[in-house]
Amino acid sequence: MLTLLANATIVDAPHPEPRSGNVLIEGGLIRDLNATTPASTCRIIDVRGRTVMPGLIDCHAHVVASMMDLALNAQLPAAIAVLRSVPILQGMLERGFTSVRDLGGAPPSLADAIAQGLTPGPRLICCGKALSKTGGHSDARPRHDAGDPNRWSSNFGALGGIADGVDEVRLACRELLREGASFIKVMANGGVASPTDPVHWYGYTPEELRAAVEEARDAHTYVAAHVYTAAGITRAVECGIHSLEHCNLIDASAAQRAARSNCVAVPTLVTYEALAEDGPSLGLPAASVAKIEAVRASGLASLAILREAGVTMAFGTDLLGPTHVRQCEEFAIRARVLSAREILASATTVAAKLIGMEGRLGVVAEGAIADLLVVERSPLEDITVLAEPQENLRLVMKEGVIHHSALL
Repeated sequence: MLTLLANATIVDAPHPEPRSGNVLIEGGLIRDLNATTPASTCRIIDVRGRTVMPGLIDCHAHVVASMMDLALNAQLPAAIAVLRSVPILQGMLERGFTSVRDLGGAPPSLADAIAQGLTPGPRLICCGKALSKTGGHSDARPRHDAGDPNRWSSNFGALGGIADGVDEVRLACRELLREGASFIKVMANGGVASPTDPVHWYGYTPEELRAAVEEARDAHTYVAAHVYTAAGITRAVECGIHSLEHCNLIDASAAQRAARSNCVAVPTLVTYEALAEDGPSLGLPAASVAKIEAVRASGLASLAILREAGVTMAFGTDLLGPTHVRQCEEFAIRARVLSAREILASATTVAAKLIGMEGRLGVVAEGAIADLLVVERSPLEDITVLAEPQENLRLVMKEGVIHHSALL
């Protein structure tokens, strides 16, 4: 079916000013930005007074994390875990996120299911299970649990698994890539949601990190690392890690190293607000609650450090359990430090490049995939328009198919 978004004000990150146009969509692609005489069978949607922009891309999400307690989430029966992920996926799409990079948990088969139309959801780019050492950020066992650390790792609801030593890391990477992972995720520092690893701990030795990077490069992809501290970031960059997740405790020296290596940082500030405000009441274990402030307080400062060093930043959220609904709050948090154009680019053009779809997603351009939003105001004038989708988001289109509309 042909669809025309008529009388549009078009906004995307590559263009400094809004453009006027009539956006013609056919076969899931943007065919024309200045269509004049559409076919009689064309569906015409008048968007006069509103903004047409690219679909959003969240580069750090966990779509199978339906619970705050990740150990309990990992133990869910498969059928329950799968069905609990369905409303999470639908919610993301309805908030305007037409693509999501999952950083641990979702198998490539879930991406296939969405692509086949079995459930509505954003396009998924998956790493499979995230890897850590015993006692690291993928080890969800309570401190006094001496059972097999990988006994849950194959479950749908598990976000990660354990691989110790160079040989195990190589084997785990090869297995993930065989299963269809688009990239590899490793834990290079301790974390908040895991019970026994302080945030400042190193997650892997340099030799283990280099083994993961080598396996990813041999498969023509990259490694993303969960990492907080300046020391952890420096080690990760020196070992060839490309995508640096979180980075709350970065310093200027580590940021400059990351910039020189053309790394991409993916801050995820909203999750620490959610963990602090909602975590205890939603089942976040006490050991995790105690670690939140170690990274929460430095979040905004990390944005300024990354920007000053010239590190490219992509958009991420990292939410768990019922807090997925706070996904769009990340826009308002970043707006305290970054410009509207920087934030818009982080969720569109920068994100599209990170997921390997530069020029096909994240732009309103002829030949690009028709992932489009209609919003009430221009996000370049006020990026917080994206922080309140209930009030401002009027249409969500993914590959030319309308999934949410208040205009029809």
